[in-house]
Amino acid sequence: MAGLVIANWKMHGSLELIAEFAQEWRELPQLSGVNVVLCPPAPYLGVVSEAVEGIVLGAQNSADRVEGALTGEVSSQMLSELGCGYVIIGHSERRSLFSETDAQVAVKAQLAIAQGLHAVVCVGETLEHRDADQQDKVVSEQLLGSLAEVPWEKLVVAYEPVWAIGTGRTATPAQAEAMHGVIKGCLRGHFGDAGADIPVIYGGSVKPENAGVLFECDNIDGALVGGASLNANSFWHIASAASAGRA
Repeated sequence: MAGLVIANWKMHGSLELIAEFAQEWRELPQLSGVNVVLCPPAPYLGVVSEAVEGIVLGAQNSADRVEGALTGEVSSQMLSELGCGYVIIGHSERRSLFSETDAQVAVKAQLAIAQGLHAVVCVGETLEHRDADQQDKVVSEQLLGSLAEVPWEKLVVAYEPVWAIGTGRTATPAQAEAMHGVIKGCLRGHFGDAGADIPVIYGGSVKPENAGVLFECDNIDGALVGGASLNANSFWHIASAASAGRA
């Protein structure tokens, strides 16, 4: 299975940043053995598609409806028409700040996959869950609740310990590997043998300094990268580490 590295720019970026990223990205060596995805803010999808070469376009969110009087929402069909190949669904910030439920995440994933997009379903525990040694139970329940009626084809799962997002803290390789093992076990239990083919990627303060160690873990298939993906050189080194780790 090729590695998968996804850049989540969140609500960061500008036309100037995109131009700088694109220029620097063009000057870096091409990568092999890894699929690279860039998810800018929605207004910049078209600009990134034209400016940045050698990446797959992705989005940070999609609606749980096909269409309607839903001001500000963007449907999976619209994202597909714009050339997106991936969409992040159920990120911890969407769950905590916008009260998205497992049921909503499942519907969004269904609609995305129906439009030919890869649905990157995010799950993860809080520090309180981790300190109470409840992480396996919490993540397993969240995962299964977010996969109701979701097909396995074009599904990606991103494990993002909430306590390690944007904090500079990172789950140790052993912690990440163990949780990825739990997730892969849930996927096999839910989908049968097909569950083994679903990529499980890690998100939580991934940066060039720790990427290599994380990607050496057998159960970690790639990364969902936040702040470190805003710089082309930094993001390239993470993607390169994924390529080497999956070789």
